Amino acid sequence: MYEAVYAHPDGDATVSRFAATAERHGYDGLVVRAVDARPDYEALREEVNVDIVDAAEVVAPHPRNASGAVGNFRPDRTLVVVRGGTNELNRFAVEQARVDVLARPFGDDGDVNHVLAKAARDNGVAIEVNFGPVLRRTGGTRVQHLRKLRKLSQLIDHYDAPHVVSVGAESHLQVRAPRELAAVGEEVGLGAEFVREGLAAWGDIAARNRERMSESFIAPGVKRDGYEEDD
Repeated sequence: MYEAVYAHPDGDATVSRFAATAERHGYDGLVVRAVDARPDYEALREEVNVDIVDAAEVVAPHPRNASGAVGNFRPDRTLVVVRGGTNELNRFAVEQARVDVLARPFGDDGDVNHVLAKAARDNGVAIEVNFGPVLRRTGGTRVQHLRKLRKLSQLIDHYDAPHVVSVGAESHLQVRAPRELAAVGEEVGLGAEFVREGLAAWGDIAARNRERMSESFIAPGVKRDGYEEDD
C-alpha cells in the first residue's frame, strides 16, 4: 500500500523523513505529489527502503491552464494528478485519459456526480478519497466532509470508478498507518476494504505507468521483443 504526500517545499517534511515514517507504518511506497518540490528521485531511491513514486500535482485556476501543465508533465512523471475543487476542473480531470488521479474534488464548491463518476471509470481516472479533513478538522466542517465522502464512495461503488485513498499529509506527523485508516473507514461507513483498495491503487497506477514508459511498451498487452542475432 502507498501514501501520497506533499514534501518540502510543498509541505513541512522532506521526502526522506516521509519515507522513514511510511516504512515504520508499514507502507510499501510513497507518492511524492510535487507542486513546487523537485527532489532527486534517483538518489532517494538508493537511500530509502520504500518505493518512491515521482508524481506531479497540477494546480490551476481553469481547465485551459491545467491542460498545458498536464501535457508538459505527462512524458516525464510516473503519475500526473490534477487538483480539482471546482466543477469545471473536476470534469476536465475525469475526461482526460492522460490524467491518473483527480485530487481534492470537493475544494470550496466542487462536487462529484454520476456523470463524473462514469467519466472517471471510462477514462481510467482515479478519484481521490481524502481522509485529511476527517482526521484534522472538527465540528460542522468535518461532518460536511464526511457526508461528501459517503456520497462519493457510493458513486464509486455503483459505477465501478477507480479510486485512491490518502490523508494528503503535509507533515510526517500527519501520516497514519493503513490499519488506522482502514479502521476509520469502517467507523465512518466506507468500509475497511474500500480504504485498503484505495491505498493499494496508488502503487497499481505507478506500476502500470512505469510499464507504459518502458522502451518495450507499444500498447496495452503489446510489447516489443528483442531480436535474436544469427550466428
